Amino acid sequence: MSDNTLAALPLAYLNGQPDDVRGLPATERDTLIVSATKVDGQWVILSHYGEDTWQLSGFTSNIQTSKKRLNFSKVPPAFRAVMKAILYRYLNRGNHGWGRPKGGAVKNCFSNVLPFLHYLEALKLDHLGEVTPMVCATYVAACKEHRQTRQHKGKLLSQAGLHNRFRGVEALYELSQYTDDPMPQPPWLETSAAAMAGLTGSSSHRKQGGKTLLIPDDVFCTLFERASLHVESGPQLLDLRDALGAVTSQRNGQSVSSIVHAKRCYLNSLGWAGGLRAFNKALGDLRTACYIVLASTSGCRNHELANLQSNAHHRTEDDDGNVYHWMRSCSDKTDIGVHDWMIPEASVRALRLMGRWAVPYQAMIASEIGRRRRANPHDPQITEAQKHRHALFLGVSPGDGNQVRTLSGWAWNSNLKSFAQDCELSWSLSSHQFRRKFANYAAHSKFGDLRYLKEHFAHWSLDMTLGYGMDETWGQHLDTDLFMDIQDELEDIKLGVVDTWLGNEPLSGGYGRSLKEWQREPQNLLIFKDRGSMLKSIAESTAIRSNGHAWCTADNDGCIGNTLERTRCGDCDNAVIGRGHARIYHHLYNNLKELLHCPDIGEGGRQRLERDLNRCRDVLAQLGIAPETLIA
Repeated sequence: MSDNTLAALPLAYLNGQPDDVRGLPATERDTLIVSATKVDGQWVILSHYGEDTWQLSGFTSNIQTSKKRLNFSKVPPAFRAVMKAILYRYLNRGNHGWGRPKGGAVKNCFSNVLPFLHYLEALKLDHLGEVTPMVCATYVAACKEHRQTRQHKGKLLSQAGLHNRFRGVEALYELSQYTDDPMPQPPWLETSAAAMAGLTGSSSHRKQGGKTLLIPDDVFCTLFERASLHVESGPQLLDLRDALGAVTSQRNGQSVSSIVHAKRCYLNSLGWAGGLRAFNKALGDLRTACYIVLASTSGCRNHELANLQSNAHHRTEDDDGNVYHWMRSCSDKTDIGVHDWMIPEASVRALRLMGRWAVPYQAMIASEIGRRRRANPHDPQITEAQKHRHALFLGVSPGDGNQVRTLSGWAWNSNLKSFAQDCELSWSLSSHQFRRKFANYAAHSKFGDLRYLKEHFAHWSLDMTLGYGMDETWGQHLDTDLFMDIQDELEDIKLGVVDTWLGNEPLSGGYGRSLKEWQREPQNLLIFKDRGSMLKSIAESTAIRSNGHAWCTADNDGCIGNTLERTRCGDCDNAVIGRGHARIYHHLYNNLKELLHCPDIGEGGRQRLERDLNRCRDVLAQLGIAPETLIA
């Protein structure tokens, strides 16, 4: 921390500093202000240029304190001076075509450049002026052969990891032009960091399955069921926590050991097994359970849930009396900031429970702010603590003097993995997987094959002018990025369906039979450069949705099989029926056969049964299945 953190700074002074340090005397350069924050309306310096560690600002609330610093002792000595000049320029102007970066982007730039500087040090180079395209080319080759030593020990760098390193070299070239030691030439010509990392063209990570892992349905159902049970019993657990708080108050002034003993005795009297340790774990599990419910049903990112504050819930009602629940938070992903997410009642319960769960921790932050104000009214930690004052997902940081702060992304991933292990699951759970699972379920619901979630997702995916009409002030900020994620999932689902259509298995339904006839003509396939292009073209040009017993390609309201007469899909020109639907038609066939023996159905009923039996028999025959031999 700088020696004069108590100085009040006018904003004009901060904005009036030079954009780079070329030509500045060392004494003037080292006093430049790198970062500052406002404490109760006054500017307070966090870091000066001349310090070995810079404290950054502009991070989301779920970032650890240790991740908010630039430690220049990690830079090879020969490059520390130029690295400071580069990062100062980046802080003030950003890269070409972009605005000033936030703290996370500065930290990433620092981390991305470090491996290259250590590589230069190993080559006995001591300034950037010696870096040539050949040096950069050998660095690219070395990165592609590099074996990791930490989390993924022994594995090659991922495409994203390579991309970050190569982007670091590109940033180094651009920003070094504003220093006294510029790189003389671009690191590479006629290519880019993304291309060299394999993130463009046919080898891109999207086409190689580089998206966030999708939680399997059985794993997700186990997690959500366990989380729901915790939420259901949450009020009783918090009642007990409040009772233990009363035990502490009654023994005010006694030793810590005597208070702990009294709490244990109280828990034992209620039959609570495991003592205080088990009780505290249950409180932590309740917090994790509420997170799982909210992340699963809202599609929020980790930092958006971390930004949740007290009283984040709001409800609106339309003219027909339908009630819609909304959750408000702040997103740092876009410049819009405040967003509203539509949530079901299960989320409302979890949200209210967390509001109660967080009360004592919010009180601890309020107490900390009071102590800091009394000790030093210009303490920058006052501003930091105020960011977390009304947050919900809080925790105690033993390494930071038992401060209460919003849980970091790292802590959440650790908690989620422990929760999954308690559920006897081997899946490596992480916070960002819930957003994709939500998008996948929403896409499946839109596709038509998740009937039990239809009501929530149908409401959620309504034209969002609904939100404006119900409440002009509440529903005006919506997560449009999440709609794009859902559309991506829907496209993946459609691609998978078309892939099965164009496989070797037979199809029934009018559209299915036509598709197989089209596929048997070689000239129809030659118009596509490869199978992937063919799948994409058909998926994008065909309206596909599931009605449970067939795929419907009607692009209007002309679906005739989504009624009581579901057997009509067999002859419908819009229907595709595959082997996955065979069991449905087999059960329907058996049920219809039993009805034939009913004496009171009349001749008209008998004729209808015969008609539907023939439809089912035809579908099964077209799929290559004899109704009498299919195993139920």
